[in-house]
Amino acid sequence: MTQGGVVSQLVAVLLLAMSVASWVVILWKGWLLHRAVGDVARSTAAFWQSASVEEAGEKVAAFDREALVLPLIAATRIQPSATLACSGDLAQQLTRVLRDALHGVLNKLQFGQVLLATVGSTAPFVGLLGTVWGIYHALVGMASAGQITIDKVSGPVGEALIMTAAGLAVAIPAVLAYNIFGRHIGRIEADLEGFARDLRELLASSATLKQASRA
Repeated sequence: MTQGGVVSQLVAVLLLAMSVASWVVILWKGWLLHRAVGDVARSTAAFWQSASVEEAGEKVAAFDREALVLPLIAATRIQPSATLACSGDLAQQLTRVLRDALHGVLNKLQFGQVLLATVGSTAPFVGLLGTVWGIYHALVGMASAGQITIDKVSGPVGEALIMTAAGLAVAIPAVLAYNIFGRHIGRIEADLEGFARDLRELLASSATLKQASRA
């Protein structure tokens, strides 16, 4: 981008930075979600096949490589205290701690989605800015030269149009990855929410049965 001036060069650098950042996120999230989809299914299956919550935690640790299920199990180990967090019955306490743990896990899964959405929505306009500026710069240069020939027009204008293509080349992978990852994240989120709900019901029911047997 030698004929568009400093603005075109800055736009090119910005598009390059956006492309690198989005591909880093794409590769990292692709690897993470590929592991997470299978790990969550295996971890929840191992949990329900265990004889106790303690044994389940040990089994799940062998499958949950991305630590998506273990935080939910760990959150249920509520320590008695004189705070509002431990007020109410066990079911209410479990609802609070599991909700907080689930939000932390989902934030981990959602990390990078904002960047992909931002790149996908803004990169075409950044490229268009480079095109508009490049064409303007070319027209100003031709007007000052006083003589317009096809070779003087084709170079600057062709270089300016490349900026639009570059913007689309940066945006399209980001948009595709955002949509694909969003579908996988939604599937994992549904599985984790179902597991958290079942875990809450299990522990709350167990506590109720223990209290009834003591009475």
